[in-house]
Amino acid sequence: MSKSYVIGFPRIGEQRELKKILEKYWSKNCSFKEVEEVASVLRKRHWKYQKDAGIKYISSNDFSFYDNVLDTCVLLNAIPKRFKDLKDEELYFSMARGNKTSVAMEMTKWFNTNYHYIVPELSLEDEYKLNASKILNEYKEAKEYGIKTKINLIGPITFLGLSKRVDRGDTYELHSKILPIYEELLKEISKLDDEITVQIDEPIFVKDNEQKVLSLIKPTYDKLASVSENIKIIVATYFEHSNEATKVLVNTPIYALALDFLYGKKNIESLSDIAKSDKKLIAGVVDGRNIWKNDIEKSVAILEEISQEVKKENILISSSCSLLHTPFTLRYEDKLDKKIKSWLSYAEEKLDEIHLISKLFFQGKSTLNEIEAKDFEKNIEANKSRKTSTVIHDEKVKQRVETFTKLSREKDFKERIKIQKELLKYEDLATTTIGSFPQTPEVRKARRDFKNNEISKEDYEKQMKQYIDECIAFQEECGIEVLVHGEPERNDMVEYFGEQLKGYGFSQNGWVQSYGSRCVKPPFIYGDISRPKAMTVDWITYAQSKTDKIMKGMLTGPVTILNWSFVRDDKPRDEVSKQIAVALSDEIDDLQKSGIKIIQVDEAAFKEGYPLREENIKAYESWATRDFKISVSSAYPETQIHTHMCYSEFNDIIKTIEDMDADVISIETARSGNELLKIFKEVGYKQEVGPGVYDIHSPRIPSVNELKKQIKLLLEVLPKEQLWINPDCGLKTRKWEEVVPSLKNMVQAVKEIREENR
Repeated sequence: MSKSYVIGFPRIGEQRELKKILEKYWSKNCSFKEVEEVASVLRKRHWKYQKDAGIKYISSNDFSFYDNVLDTCVLLNAIPKRFKDLKDEELYFSMARGNKTSVAMEMTKWFNTNYHYIVPELSLEDEYKLNASKILNEYKEAKEYGIKTKINLIGPITFLGLSKRVDRGDTYELHSKILPIYEELLKEISKLDDEITVQIDEPIFVKDNEQKVLSLIKPTYDKLASVSENIKIIVATYFEHSNEATKVLVNTPIYALALDFLYGKKNIESLSDIAKSDKKLIAGVVDGRNIWKNDIEKSVAILEEISQEVKKENILISSSCSLLHTPFTLRYEDKLDKKIKSWLSYAEEKLDEIHLISKLFFQGKSTLNEIEAKDFEKNIEANKSRKTSTVIHDEKVKQRVETFTKLSREKDFKERIKIQKELLKYEDLATTTIGSFPQTPEVRKARRDFKNNEISKEDYEKQMKQYIDECIAFQEECGIEVLVHGEPERNDMVEYFGEQLKGYGFSQNGWVQSYGSRCVKPPFIYGDISRPKAMTVDWITYAQSKTDKIMKGMLTGPVTILNWSFVRDDKPRDEVSKQIAVALSDEIDDLQKSGIKIIQVDEAAFKEGYPLREENIKAYESWATRDFKISVSSAYPETQIHTHMCYSEFNDIIKTIEDMDADVISIETARSGNELLKIFKEVGYKQEVGPGVYDIHSPRIPSVNELKKQIKLLLEVLPKEQLWINPDCGLKTRKWEEVVPSLKNMVQAVKEIREENR
């Protein structure tokens, strides 16, 4: 019997089928029934792929139309008041995306990944009740298809830990109201089959939890694991170790623990406790977060070490976390260098790795069939060739980075900002945008046609410049004061730079879900990084030549490039980051020498890379801050450096932001009023700040009065001299019919407030 297990599987589809049908539905070009039909096809296909690969434990309810945490809100009837009158798909997508009258729920990063979840809004007034239809129906659907699944749930403690209280209380106070709904759910699940496995995800357990959180674990799982004798509960954690929780869980009636032995190496310290409890251990040894081919010999060695404590018959082989965080399949990657492709493994390939590791560990090499034996030999050869390949190592890069000494800018902020304000002459509450403008079908087609050699370079550049001209004309007409060129030449804020840096690789179909229908195609770092030539200068200087207003240069920062890439695992992350930083310092120097006076270095993913355990944070902050400062170290005092961060709670990192020493930081505040901004006042933050005044992740068009109200909230916290006014993120994913009125309203709101304050 197979002892292979997968925490969860990608749902967007190998050709992004779910993304396409959702966007068609949101554009009112199809019915929701058609969306459901595509979703059903995808679920069945994904179950079949896992079954065909020999996976024993396959999930249902890992599928979602938008987000699993949002699904849990619907499951529990944790619906914000502003959406109470809505039903079904209108309710669901309004919560996620907003509607004409109500803003969407807040979105933030799922732990330290690039996946975003919808933040539940809870209060003591909530009346929770069970809506189990999605979970029950998907289990039945799989069973009718001939596959008996395990059911995946977001655990009650994690759900509360990731929520916010709109009445400003502690979310964990609602535990006694939430837990009975989970018990009721398990009773309903118990009716589905003679024996059912339920995987309850509790990744909150990998953080440094207070005692009040740890004290909830035993009563929670004593109750849930005792609801029905025919339910086997597996508690899954990932991304770090969860030793404190494990010590408690082994003393509850749960069936098994799923632990991550790659990103949570210290889980090894809990093996004796697990062994004494005689519980099953799902050992996560295949990387669910990165794309490198698993070193199967190494994985088997880890399992052998584990089996010195935990009985072999109590071990199952698993992915380290859900495969949601990796691209779908290598099958469509026919343009990748064959050698580099041989080093890679996407979600579908990882299924085969899990199966092969399981067979080797439990049955031995002699039991492999001919195909499996060849796959094992290919795995060994691929890992050997990667270690010795000349395309990975560049001694010139290593030498330059090791001897790079300029680690910060000349002059401090107080001196720089005085010089900049005299030179740039911008008003208080200066208006700008974060960088990108809508990527129209025409822009995407031109970029795709050029990449496929279907149009000439001249024709491509002509179309891009025409779009830049249109962006500039609109901004001038609108009255925006500091302009951007719109970034039509950029497919993605990381991939664009990766394509021009040596040591980066690119996929054709390596799409990963970021949120809802939003997918990104991260590049991957396989070798030492250098910049053969300027990456943005031609486009930015062209744009500047078309206007007398200031044109911002737009770069992605080293930490975000790192965090939004699949990073080589044969070199420490801080060394890779420093290589990127040195390359970017050259780009900034070229931009300013070409007459660009403001340069934005986006660090949207700076917070995302934070370690989940306090003990590791200081080291991360040290090198991440170092590398931002290295990247901007070439900037003259008169060159104004902006940065942008999104989806961050800044309370715990405000000192680090100060240390980064950017002249202006723009942040997301649209869904949170002025709450995020208050910490900047509390610490006496001196640099300038651009709090986002409207939410670009929603199609809503904010009115002038709404924007004035938002700006006035900001002015309650910081003086006008310190504030910039901008949307909360780039406008790439929006449509022009939304962007034009929104920005016009933003500019008008600023004009009226300036008049009122004169």
